[in-house]
Amino acid sequence: MRSKVFGSTLIIAGTTIGAGMLALPLASSGIGFMPSIALMLAMWMLMSYTALLMLEVHQHAPQSATLGSLADQFLGKKGRYLAIAATLFLLYALCAAYIAGGGSQFHSKLASLSLPSLPTQTGTLLFTVLVAGAVMLGTSKVDVINRVLFITKIVLLGLSLMFLLPQGDQVNLLSMPLEKGLLVSAIPVMFTSFGFHGSIPSVVAYTGLNIRALRKIMLIGSALPLIIYVLWQAASFGILGQDQLSENNELGMFLGAIGATVSSQKLTQAISLFADLALATSFLGVSLGLFDFLADLLKRPANAKGRIQTGMITFLPPLVIALYYPQGFVAALGYAAIALVVLAVLLPVLMAHKVRKLGLNRERYQVFGGNITLSIAIISGLVVIVSQLAHGIG
Repeated sequence: MRSKVFGSTLIIAGTTIGAGMLALPLASSGIGFMPSIALMLAMWMLMSYTALLMLEVHQHAPQSATLGSLADQFLGKKGRYLAIAATLFLLYALCAAYIAGGGSQFHSKLASLSLPSLPTQTGTLLFTVLVAGAVMLGTSKVDVINRVLFITKIVLLGLSLMFLLPQGDQVNLLSMPLEKGLLVSAIPVMFTSFGFHGSIPSVVAYTGLNIRALRKIMLIGSALPLIIYVLWQAASFGILGQDQLSENNELGMFLGAIGATVSSQKLTQAISLFADLALATSFLGVSLGLFDFLADLLKRPANAKGRIQTGMITFLPPLVIALYYPQGFVAALGYAAIALVVLAVLLPVLMAHKVRKLGLNRERYQVFGGNITLSIAIISGLVVIVSQLAHGIG
């Protein structure tokens, strides 16, 4: 059981810490270091709270329940349809983005090995097949692979931070917002950087309905990214400062600026490899969540034939989109925060409210706070949606 708790904690943390972490300083450069940390802490509190609400609801359902079946049980058909739409939009969009980005990076790695010239599509196909094979083997196999990748990427990041943090200028950490309106564009990015809720049903099915263990998994699994994000923000702001971060507003330029400032090509390579591993662990967690969701939705059996069928439905649509129409889902990803609000805030709050209204929590686990706390979570989710729409229209 301890092994499953440890592995599940890393699945939550690995799903959360994606390659997009590297872009957090760019998204928050206009608001300064201290305001960005305050915003980050608020988003972590919101997302860890709603993750605990999910556990509160899960204890009244079968261990194998997914978000769709939970919504159907507590909110009826309308809730089920909303859960299905939000989950499919978000997870398919993320998988398409991970396949496009990971395939390109995988192709670059193959080319660096002096292999014969291969088309970019070959790297994308191989990358997808490797991840799909792991996911179809089951959560236990994903657990083992994720542990190796997660520990490796944390070692790389730790070495990078040990080198970067002492070279930072503390004065850069005291910068004030360039414009208060830039907070609007930072909110959705910070919110989505703590999105792991699609993996919660898979973790519950894997570890069992041990609420004490699951609480530990959710809180530690989400706190690890928070700590890492804060250290990364401190290193980025300390090294480059607010003005340089604002000027180097693309990831490649940002990494190049850090490498030039500290005069270390090896450091740039280490951070680049961290990005590759972060993308891989995020893709594993997200695709595992989508796989289990589709298996439950389509009632596919857990035998070899059923898992292959579910795997095809999970990976083929985002693979086709990544190969032939990536720009469509890149645009859709701009509104991923809205789907995540539905998935990670709206549905958990509504289901927990229904559970409490029915009186099912007597002598069972209930998250702290009453209707006021639930209302604050809903209002916070609406703020994220408004920020995303405001950012979308400029």
